[in-house]
Amino acid sequence: MFSEIINFLAEIVVAMINFTGYSGVFVLMMLESCGVLAPSEVIMPFAGFLVESGKFSFWLTVLIGALGNLVGSWLAYFIGLKGGRPLIEKYGKYIFLSDKDLDNADKWFQTKGELTVFIGRLLPVVRTYISFPAGIAKMNFKKFTFYTFLGAFLWSGIFCYLGVKMGANWQMIREKLHNFDVTIVVVIILVVVWFFYRHWRSKKK
Repeated sequence: MFSEIINFLAEIVVAMINFTGYSGVFVLMMLESCGVLAPSEVIMPFAGFLVESGKFSFWLTVLIGALGNLVGSWLAYFIGLKGGRPLIEKYGKYIFLSDKDLDNADKWFQTKGELTVFIGRLLPVVRTYISFPAGIAKMNFKKFTFYTFLGAFLWSGIFCYLGVKMGANWQMIREKLHNFDVTIVVVIILVVVWFFYRHWRSKKK
């Protein structure tokens, strides 16, 4: 089922970039950073294939992909800051999220936010949602912007380069990463389950 969804999204990505060019790369990468299912593991390799075909410029493509990610991350950051935090402060207790958890998140992103955001931008799935907790935790916006762009530029460059190297076989990149994506999702689910179980036990005691 998951594979079918990705294949369907891949078709949309290819069609949009073919039709709109660079602007399609920007919009799709922006949507990915907003939490929308627009896999950059498809976007940038296909853009790299177009570089190899002589239709796109490599560095311009990488820059546009990174800027798209950055703008999308800004939107997600402010959604977390303006909407997510008040929501958690008001209703978080119903899902075992306390003020102490928010305070811990604030401290984490104040002291380790740069590394968290940078590494988060380099992990499938995590990179799509890392901006929301950064906003909720009120991470310094300038630092958030710098490390987000740095990670996004590196990610865009790697996958665009792989697309150039793979050429017409660019889709093999997504296929080879499929198991890794699934692993990341499973780890995230386990962490969330552990978090809620721990809080449930604490509340019960």
